[in-house]
Amino acid sequence: MNIYDFDGTIYKGDSTLDFYKFELKRHPLIFRCLPAFAVSTIKHKSGKISTTEWKTVFFRFLSDIKDINSEIELFWKKHYSKIFEWYKSQRNADDVIISASPEFLLKIPCQKLGVGTLIASCVDPKTGTFSGLNCKGEEKVKRFRELFPDSKPEEFYSDSVSDLPMAKLADKAFLVINGEVTPWNI
Repeated sequence: MNIYDFDGTIYKGDSTLDFYKFELKRHPLIFRCLPAFAVSTIKHKSGKISTTEWKTVFFRFLSDIKDINSEIELFWKKHYSKIFEWYKSQRNADDVIISASPEFLLKIPCQKLGVGTLIASCVDPKTGTFSGLNCKGEEKVKRFRELFPDSKPEEFYSDSVSDLPMAKLADKAFLVINGEVTPWNI
């Protein structure tokens, strides 16, 4: 089994930010959530709120979108081409995608790619509320172990050193920078 981070790893960019920008063009009123997000960003940077709390404030814009499922489908019609070709050429049915992005946003590309398992942040697509922690760092390991308690990944791919805990689980780890895959010497 091989495990892949999503944003910046198999997807060129950050799908959550791309989705926000996509929605901002289609629903300009979501801009009104920006001041609260700016305040929460300051609190997050100063350690007063967690990443999960910070992202919950960011995702408040979702409550202003009427038909979120249609919006997600439209988004992926436009952005699916940002999946790197290197991944498409080596993917397997038993791949696991593990990401801090919301699960509701990554379901469509994972289905199109034929990915067997998606582990991501559990965010309510209507309210932006998290049920659980942001799926990043040690939380990725915890969530992976919940589903695969005795499995050892053969390979792990990520663009971020925050994924070092997951990389340490795998037989081999790879860093992906701008679509270029190189061995990750841990």
